Amino acid sequence: MIDWLDLAESVISSPWLYAVLIAVSFLDSFLPLIPSEPVVIVAGVYAASGETDIVLVIAATTLGAFLGDLVPYAVGRLLGERILKRLPPGSKRRTAHDWFARELESRGGFILVTTRFIPVGRYLATLSTGLVGYTLGKYALFVAFATGTWSAYTALTGYLGGVVFQENTLLAIAVGVGLALVVTGALEGIRHLSRRRTAAAKDTAIAPDTATDVDPAAVKDPAVAADTVVD
Repeated sequence: MIDWLDLAESVISSPWLYAVLIAVSFLDSFLPLIPSEPVVIVAGVYAASGETDIVLVIAATTLGAFLGDLVPYAVGRLLGERILKRLPPGSKRRTAHDWFARELESRGGFILVTTRFIPVGRYLATLSTGLVGYTLGKYALFVAFATGTWSAYTALTGYLGGVVFQENTLLAIAVGVGLALVVTGALEGIRHLSRRRTAAAKDTAIAPDTATDVDPAAVKDPAVAADTVVD
């Protein structure tokens, strides 16, 4: 553990720190196996003692996440026409595709901002946004706000831990990571409850012959709709 802490401190004190933050947050935008939150939180913890600049930490993380979110969107745009041709009109997936496109037009900002805080949701939403042909201008605007908000939240979570536990770096990091996990878990819990309530409403309000319509769970859960489009 001491070796790990020494390694972290050497990276934190390195001028390459901000390049590392850009790279990690970039890759995390489309590779789920590379979580960037712990790295950003650690940088935020050290910012509390002045060893890093919290503004630069947030800026570097935002830049990497923003550029990273352009990758799945670009992939979606490249594959969108090809996939659309394989979705027969009236099919469940074509209906989900068309519904998600309409939802993006009416509340695209809300969808992109909220799913950025949900690890799996962010990948599905950004890819699906490209698949349905959402305009690049709107996408870039909303993603810039989403990644900026997410970066500030993640870095400041670590910063808060560093302020409260200045004498114990490991405890500060643990508190920062724990707080981030609690918030993410709460969001997932809310999303799960929303899906259960919508499913219950479906059982009582939807007739059997409408089984080919969009899953009502998607109406209140953008990640579900995105998953349907991707599938």
